[in-house]
Amino acid sequence: MYKTTEIASSEIASDNPIHQRLLFPYLHVSHLVSGNVLEIGCGTGRGVGVLAPQVSHYTGVDKNTELMDELSKKYPSFRFIDMFLPPLKDLPSDHFDFVITFQVIEHIENDDFFLQEAARVLKPGGKLYLTTVNKKFSLTRNPWHVREYDAHSLENLMKKHFSTVITEGIHGNAKVMEYYEENKKSVQKITRFDIFNLQYLLPRTWLQVPYDIANRMSRLIVSKANNQLVDSIQVEDYSLNQTPDSSFDFFYTGIK
Repeated sequence: MYKTTEIASSEIASDNPIHQRLLFPYLHVSHLVSGNVLEIGCGTGRGVGVLAPQVSHYTGVDKNTELMDELSKKYPSFRFIDMFLPPLKDLPSDHFDFVITFQVIEHIENDDFFLQEAARVLKPGGKLYLTTVNKKFSLTRNPWHVREYDAHSLENLMKKHFSTVITEGIHGNAKVMEYYEENKKSVQKITRFDIFNLQYLLPRTWLQVPYDIANRMSRLIVSKANNQLVDSIQVEDYSLNQTPDSSFDFFYTGIK
């Protein structure tokens, strides 16, 4: 299976800073969730093992038959469904205590319907935990993303479907920021050849494979130049704050 840089692997050394960043929200919500949990876009199952001890029932959905089969074998007491989103087909309304969806909404064409469905399957008073990238920190156009959000646009969208929206952000310490700046320089070395700004003019599907190649090159360049920094970044180097606008990722809670 072709491994896009959208899937940051714990097995690829140069992916480590991104892997740790994506692991952080799972560790955070592992102290908050219980009961019946749905994860929309569970992907490779990065967070399933983290959440498993805290929940009585877990359902994971994603559009990848191979991954869902693998996760079903690894976690036989949990349910994994191969599903194109949205809608959350055949999942009952008012059913789940918590819904988790990390780094997914930016991939969804109909984001309004996506949130409507997430709210529908939650019990009254249930909570949605959602993360997505802050577009202010994107170094290039990401052709795997249908769109990216600023802090207010995401908050306003979620308020259409949830009675309360709590807005927080995930950011990194000085070590993480050093990596971000090094990666930024590496990306700029590659994108300087895009003199016609084609990354914003061409259809995004045309750019997905070139983007992955360039992104992988950039991560490798930083890793070779400063392997100690890349290897040293751990999940503890990321933290939750109350200023989403100045954070790498938004961490928003929607209460039904």
